[in-house]
Amino acid sequence: MKKGDLLTGSVESLRFPNIGIVETEGTKVKVKNVLPGEVIEYRLLKLNHGSGKGRLQRVLQPSSFETRESCPHFRICGGCLMQTVPYEKQISIKEDMMKNLFHDVLGNRFDEIYEGIMKSPEETRYRNKMEFSFGDEEKDGSLRLGLHKRGSFYDIEEVRDCRICDKTFNEILSITADFFREKNITYFHKMSHKGYLRHLLVRKSVSRKEYLIDLVTSDQVVGFDEDAVLNEWKERLLSSISGISGILHTHNNSLSDAVINERTDIIFGRDYITERILGLDFNISPFSFFQTNSLGAEVLYSLVRDYALTSGGEKPDEIFDLYSGTGTIAEILSPSARHVTGVEIVEEAVEAARENAGKNGLNNCDFIAGDVFKVLNSLSENPDLIILDPPRDGVSPKALKKILSYGVDRIIYIACKPSSLARDIPVMRDNGYKPERLSFVDMFPATQNVEAICMFSLGKY
Repeated sequence: MKKGDLLTGSVESLRFPNIGIVETEGTKVKVKNVLPGEVIEYRLLKLNHGSGKGRLQRVLQPSSFETRESCPHFRICGGCLMQTVPYEKQISIKEDMMKNLFHDVLGNRFDEIYEGIMKSPEETRYRNKMEFSFGDEEKDGSLRLGLHKRGSFYDIEEVRDCRICDKTFNEILSITADFFREKNITYFHKMSHKGYLRHLLVRKSVSRKEYLIDLVTSDQVVGFDEDAVLNEWKERLLSSISGISGILHTHNNSLSDAVINERTDIIFGRDYITERILGLDFNISPFSFFQTNSLGAEVLYSLVRDYALTSGGEKPDEIFDLYSGTGTIAEILSPSARHVTGVEIVEEAVEAARENAGKNGLNNCDFIAGDVFKVLNSLSENPDLIILDPPRDGVSPKALKKILSYGVDRIIYIACKPSSLARDIPVMRDNGYKPERLSFVDMFPATQNVEAICMFSLGKY
């Protein structure tokens, strides 16, 4: 074996999040985007002391448990690698990945505190938010609207039959793509930074069955009447789609491919939808964080509430909900505490959290906009319980050090990227925090992701 070889092998197992282990000639090679039991062809990229790294070329033989029909975009776009796998088997694969990940940092303690994986109430059509990109399928091709092809920064797969989002999302995408192709309006090119169309955001309220649609463009209006075109696009959507609460236009002239809100105009209706979770209403704007699986969120937040109330029957006096988003966890826990303080860096989300608290008649919640580390340095209160629900990369080392310095009896850590939690466990252990309960919630069926939740208590390990 040498670097550059084209090799074949069978995938023995998976490591989180999507790394398959293939043994070839006694060498264990890591290959992404595969499933256990698949026979694959791969290119060897690295070789070092009995281990290696490869790039998948093609699947020669599927796994024996791949018995479900796939969507037309399977293995072309970047997600849903497990969609051909029955749901019970998906859960089993994810459980094995989590055991491998957390046994490395918890040892036998994992078996003592592990409480299982809770399933998503819906296996398909569960996503309440999609962010589609404008581009082309191949260089100099016609306009496309959809998701990036796996491994490509440029090429777009027009996903008209995505199975993890609401069917109405697919209809909105199709109407929008066809309309702007007819108008011959260009997309924003990543290299030249010229063009108009950038992204299409769609959000749904599952409880109210209402949709929020946001077209993201540059301000490079060349050869067409922008107001007339946007009005015609609006009318086409309204004539075909029921339940639209708002149609928006966001301006974004940044060079980055990320969606940046420089200004948002309302074309129709209002700029938010309202979702009901565990008896509370939450207004959700285009860019505020909210769990992408509404029914799964109820499972997750019920678990958080259960963890928070496990303290000999005593209610916390002060809860800090850090990385609080639109205030869902803070408001769900507010009846169980004298006061809850939420901290979130996205100002739009903080405004939404305050409005949501008012809407729900909750007067014991305060929300502060700012970086968690900086805000904590300005607070005089001492919490009894801290909730951590950080972005995918987890809690920054500086912020975690500050959080641990409070010495609270319990910390509940929620991780949409379990490896971030696994990374932080040794730091928390070195500061006297013992993992007491560990669970997972499958918020992302058909993918290899899972949400983790762990409760720590202050005491000897």
